[in-house]
Amino acid sequence: MGSARRDTRGVKTYGQYCPIARASEILAQRWTPIIVRDLLSGPTTYSKLADGAPGLSRTLLTTRLRELQSVGLVETTPSPSGKGSLYRLTGAGEDLGDVLLAIGNWGERWLEVAPEHADPGFVLDSWCNRYLATDKLPQRRVVARFDFPDQPKRGSPLWFIFDGDKSEVCRKPPGFEEDLIVTAESVALAEWHLGRTEWVHALHQERIQVTGSRRLAKSLPTWNRRSNWIDAEHPPVHT
Repeated sequence: MGSARRDTRGVKTYGQYCPIARASEILAQRWTPIIVRDLLSGPTTYSKLADGAPGLSRTLLTTRLRELQSVGLVETTPSPSGKGSLYRLTGAGEDLGDVLLAIGNWGERWLEVAPEHADPGFVLDSWCNRYLATDKLPQRRVVARFDFPDQPKRGSPLWFIFDGDKSEVCRKPPGFEEDLIVTAESVALAEWHLGRTEWVHALHQERIQVTGSRRLAKSLPTWNRRSNWIDAEHPPVHT
């Protein structure tokens, strides 16, 4: 495999030949690992990359993608829809999968999930776009409202429409009758998604509460395939 060719003009370097230093010049920039993480799932659009990085400005996203293209980690192809482009990792970019996995395993082993890490919108978006167990969903549409009393400034409440391939997370009332109302600590939902705690334990501790159809409430947690980090070594959590 050939080396990634990079345009070093205007790039700040550490001035060190060390491979860690050279790689850090590319990867240790804010948002770059997040963009690469999302691209590791496969080719995607500019809008999807923006959605996967709440808080990242479009200007900076454009800059980071251009940087990744200039160093040979990302390439673009025309979108089959005829509108815009698809961004995909090159071979060098795909080779970062093990690097990010190692970073993620270290983070999951040694770092706690604090409220500032538990953006509920991101958790629900990840559930919907990456971890939704569509084969276990009911045959009819189910609407669940998620309330996060500890995160009122991050869009709470949010609505999750479970509807097969048309499932989505809404920031505004979708206009459908609510089948379930979930009231949760944002950290509790994130810890459950990561496999740090079980749904039944969070219910028992009243960190998550569900009202509505008892049948749907019991099935709700089975509609999530859980995070890729569920088998990682976790630090102690609430007991």
